[in-house]
Amino acid sequence: QGTALRALTMEVHVLHALHDNFMYLIIDSASREAAAVDPADAGAMVQAANRLDVRIKMVLTTHHHTDHAGGNQLMAKLLPGVAIIGGKIDAVQGKTRDVEDGDVLQIGSLRVTCLHTPAHTNGHISYFVTPPAADPSPPAVFTGDVLFVGGCGRFFEGRPEQMCLSMRKLGDLPPMTRVYCGHEYTRKNLEFCLEVEPHNPDTRTKMEWAHAQLSVGADTVPSTIASEREHNVFMRVGQPEVRAFCGTSDDVQTMAALRSAKDNFSGPTRPWMPVGGPESGRKREAA
Repeated sequence: QGTALRALTMEVHVLHALHDNFMYLIIDSASREAAAVDPADAGAMVQAANRLDVRIKMVLTTHHHTDHAGGNQLMAKLLPGVAIIGGKIDAVQGKTRDVEDGDVLQIGSLRVTCLHTPAHTNGHISYFVTPPAADPSPPAVFTGDVLFVGGCGRFFEGRPEQMCLSMRKLGDLPPMTRVYCGHEYTRKNLEFCLEVEPHNPDTRTKMEWAHAQLSVGADTVPSTIASEREHNVFMRVGQPEVRAFCGTSDDVQTMAALRSAKDNFSGPTRPWMPVGGPESGRKREAA
C-alpha cells in the first residue's frame, strides 16, 4: 500500500516494488494530475492512481536500469498516450521524450526541474519538484540511484568526479528539500557512515531513527538535503574526519576511496547503541 506525505498542493505517495525499490506517485492536489517515478511495478502504480482518483500524465524515469525503467512499456500499454520521460543520453525503455539538465516539466501547478546527476549511469536524471510560490510546503527531489539516505549509488558508468559534481548539485538545493531515493538501503548506508565518522552525533541520531522506523515496517524516506549534508559521508568529502578515514587530500580522491570502501563493506567493526549491534542477514546493496 505504501505511505503518503500530504502538503497543500503536492502529495507524494511512496509505493514499494521488487525487493527494496521505492516508486513514487506525485500528485497535484488541485488538478489531480500525477506523475509516476520509476514505476517498476506498473500494475501496482496504476492501481494506486485509480484508488486515489488521479490521472497519470507522465512517467519520470531516473535511469535505464530494469528495476527502475522495466515497467515503462506496460505503463504505456495501460495508459495510452502517457509521456515516458528520460535522460537524453540514457537508453530508457519506452522513452517518448528526452530531457536534459535544466529542462522544466509541469504536473498541474507543480514545476519539475530536470537535473542531470551522472555517475551511477551517465544519463541519470533527478527530478526537483516545487509547489507554486503561494504554497509554503517544501520542495522534493527524486534521486533514483544517485543519492540514497546515507549513501550514493555505485559508479557503474561514471567516475568519482562526476559523483562529486552530482552531490554538490543536489547539496545546493534548499535545505528543507525532501529527498526521495530509489531503494531502502538506509540501515546499511548508515552503518558505513558510522564506520567513517564514528564521532558524528547526527549520524548516530539518524541511525537510531532509521532502526525505529524499520522495526515497525515504516519507510526511511523522505530524508532532507539538510539531513544528508549532516550525516551522508558522500556529501561530506571535504570533512577532515572523512578524509582521514580515506587517507586522501581532495574531494575526488576521497569520493573514489569512499565508494571503494563501501563496495567492500561487510558490516561495522563497532556496535552502535541502543540496539547493541546491527542485524545480520541483510541483502547486499546492488545499486
